[in-house]
Amino acid sequence: MTGQKLQNLRRIHALHITRGDKSPAEWANVVRNYLLHGFTMEAIVVYIKMLPRRTRHRFLPLILKACALHSLLMVGKSLHAESIKAGLVYELLRGTTFVTMYGRCHEPTLARKLFDEMPFKNAATYNSMIGNYFMNGDMVSASTLFHSTPERTPVTWVVMIEGYAAIGNISAARHVFNSTPPWMRTVVTWTAMVHGYAAKGDMDAATELFDEMPLKNAFVWSCMITGYFKIGDAVKARAVFDRIFPAPNLVNWNALIAGYAKLGFYDEAFGGLRRMLGLGIDPDEFTVVSLLSVCAQLGSLDCATELHELIRRKRINMNSFVNNGLVDMYAKCGDLEKARRIFDTMRERNDACWNSMISGLASHGSCHEALKLFSEMEASDVKPNSVTFLAVLSACTHGGFVDKGLEIFQKMGKFSLKAGVEHYGCLVDLLGRAGRVAEAYDVVRTMPMKPNELVWGALLGACRVHSDMEMADQVAHKANYADSTFSSVYDEESVLLSNIYAASEKWAKAERIRRRMEERGGTKTPGCSLIQI
Repeated sequence: MTGQKLQNLRRIHALHITRGDKSPAEWANVVRNYLLHGFTMEAIVVYIKMLPRRTRHRFLPLILKACALHSLLMVGKSLHAESIKAGLVYELLRGTTFVTMYGRCHEPTLARKLFDEMPFKNAATYNSMIGNYFMNGDMVSASTLFHSTPERTPVTWVVMIEGYAAIGNISAARHVFNSTPPWMRTVVTWTAMVHGYAAKGDMDAATELFDEMPLKNAFVWSCMITGYFKIGDAVKARAVFDRIFPAPNLVNWNALIAGYAKLGFYDEAFGGLRRMLGLGIDPDEFTVVSLLSVCAQLGSLDCATELHELIRRKRINMNSFVNNGLVDMYAKCGDLEKARRIFDTMRERNDACWNSMISGLASHGSCHEALKLFSEMEASDVKPNSVTFLAVLSACTHGGFVDKGLEIFQKMGKFSLKAGVEHYGCLVDLLGRAGRVAEAYDVVRTMPMKPNELVWGALLGACRVHSDMEMADQVAHKANYADSTFSSVYDEESVLLSNIYAASEKWAKAERIRRRMEERGGTKTPGCSLIQI
């Protein structure tokens, strides 16, 4: 749907250009429609190139909000310079919007400079500047400005409560809440405080305050549901949901479904969707994003196809989150063709989308394609992150591309990324599978952090596959398997080492390790599988 909307708007745009349309009202409609459907960059281009300067001021606040939303600092600065020339920058609405824009772009100093230069300010201007300080971690300046605010509104108190709660200072948030004059304590004020407790995981305090609320809105019910799911209590989350009066709305259903999905209660998540549909409530993009994740975890292609058909049938907005979810779902369900088709048609791809596609290709054996896609990502505007490198190193491991894997591992520094223990584990696995066990051992010895069970397991696995008993002995000595607390924690590696000794007929060593495991109460974790019926 999003792609179709963009095509339609671009056709209208092209029609105006070919007609040589110079009507400010017509171009203003193009800007308005682009903004309405979330196509910010297209709106900005039309605003700058097609709208006469004398008519731009009417749309400046909307364009600035779009710049703030997408952190387009340079565009915002250009519009600021243009507004200074036009003598509009200190007008109350535009000035306040510029203050907000600079704060959202993480430039609180520029925001404060403009704030101080404004000849007239209202409560919204002060609220925006206080919010900017919280957003950028300056609690002292936020508090100072709050106390010097000449006129406080209910929003001013909410901004302070939300600001303190967002940085985890829940006691300061509660102090502000308690100090709020009763006539300014609205349902939003109560909700902000309840949300602060729930986000912190303090559901006892959240429940106590929630029960005291004179009025409740849909959002505060969802806060409570999400809060209980966050601490793993699905029963209480459902109990809160069932209390909603007069009836749950879409926001509440989304909180319930998302909570079940995150806790791995997949039947309950899809059960929620079925109940929604039965009550005549259509899902939106937030609903389906949670369910796309469920299908991906189940690995069920039938489930994936059915959900995708529902998205089409209900004409759900195909935003970047939905598209990313579809790519990840199809990749994990093994339908790489569909995943790639969706990936290739996406207008904007973030790092999560690239990672899903690369990881999907790697995990299903298309290692050459995964490496090729990684090269395309390097050449794009989206830079790889640590997850990307894990996926690519995994592709190199599965494909046996040792030299390429070593080269990619070295590239992490180019993107200012530090290798974690997981990346070193991939490197050890890569070298070990190729029979370069000594090199793998050198990597383990020179790691800047302590090797974990996965690293030792990869190295021991390589020793077993390549029957390198001498190296296995060195690893056992290094990890001090027989006597250290390390071996008492990682029984799987103890089992592996015992099997290596047994395969080499070193029965005494194998028996000693097994006996020590039994003394510690260690057991081999049985394998298990998940199937959908």
